[in-house]
Amino acid sequence: SLGTRATIAIRVNPDVSAGGHAKISTGKSDNKFGVSFSEAERLYAQASNNAGLKPVGVTCHIGSQITHLAPLEEAFVKMRGLVERLRGEGLAVERLDLGGGLGVPYFNMPTPASPADYAAMIARTMRGLDVQFAFEPGRMICANAGILLSRVQHIHERPEGRKFAVLDAAMNDLIRPAMYDAYHDIRPVKPRAGDPVTYDVVGPICETGDTFTRDRDLPRLAAGDLVAFMSAGAYGAVMSSEYNSRLLVPEVLVNGDRFAVIRPRPTYEDMLARDAMPDWLEA
Repeated sequence: SLGTRATIAIRVNPDVSAGGHAKISTGKSDNKFGVSFSEAERLYAQASNNAGLKPVGVTCHIGSQITHLAPLEEAFVKMRGLVERLRGEGLAVERLDLGGGLGVPYFNMPTPASPADYAAMIARTMRGLDVQFAFEPGRMICANAGILLSRVQHIHERPEGRKFAVLDAAMNDLIRPAMYDAYHDIRPVKPRAGDPVTYDVVGPICETGDTFTRDRDLPRLAAGDLVAFMSAGAYGAVMSSEYNSRLLVPEVLVNGDRFAVIRPRPTYEDMLARDAMPDWLEA
C-alpha cells in the first residue's frame, strides 16, 4: 500500500552443531532458528517475485561461545554454496551475513580461536565470492570489560564441613550460572593470606538455583568482603531482572581513575510506580 519494497534477508539453519551449552546452540535442525536450505531457496525465489519484497541476502548464526573454527567453517562453506545456487538460478544476492558467536577467553578455559584466525578462515572459504559480508563477533567484544561487584553477607558452615559464601548478588543480577551452568572467575578485591578454602558461592534468593558455583577453591572469605565476578560485561546487566522485588544494581563506567554512574540504582518507589491499579479494583 506504500508503493515500496521491503529489503529482506532470509535466515538459514545450516544444521551444524557448534558445541557448547544446548541453550545457546542455534544452528542445528532441531533448533527454532532459521529455515532449511531447500526452504531458503524456495522462499528467496518467491520473495523475488513479490512486489512488496526485495530479497538481497541470506544469513546464518549457529550459536554462541564457539571456541573452535571447524563448525563455523562448515556452516560458511554451506552458506557459500547457497549463494552460488541462488545466483545460478538468476537471483541477485548482494549480502551474506555469517553471524557471530566467537568465544570469549574466559578464565577457566584455553584461549579460543582469535579474531585473526577467524578472519583468515573466512578469507579462505569465501575467496572470490563477490558479496557484501556482515559479521557479528558477539560477546567477545565486551565480556571481559565488565565485572559484577558483590559483598559477602555471611559464611554459613554446615557441621559436615560444607561452606556457603552468601553474597548480596543473586541470580537476578547475573543469571548465566543458573541458566547455562556458566563459569565466572570470582576474585576477592582484597585477598586474605592463607590457604584456599572450598566454598559454594550463592545468593540470598529462596531458590536452590541461586547458586553461582559449587566447590570452588577461593582465598578465605569473611562477611563484608568484596568479590568481583569477572567476564560479566556480556549477558550480565542485559539479562538482569527485578525478580523477588530485588532492585537492579547500578552500572558504573570506569576509565582509568575516572568513573561515572551510567545507570543509577532505582528505588523501591520507582519499581512499584510501574504497577498500575485497574479501575475496577480501586475503592
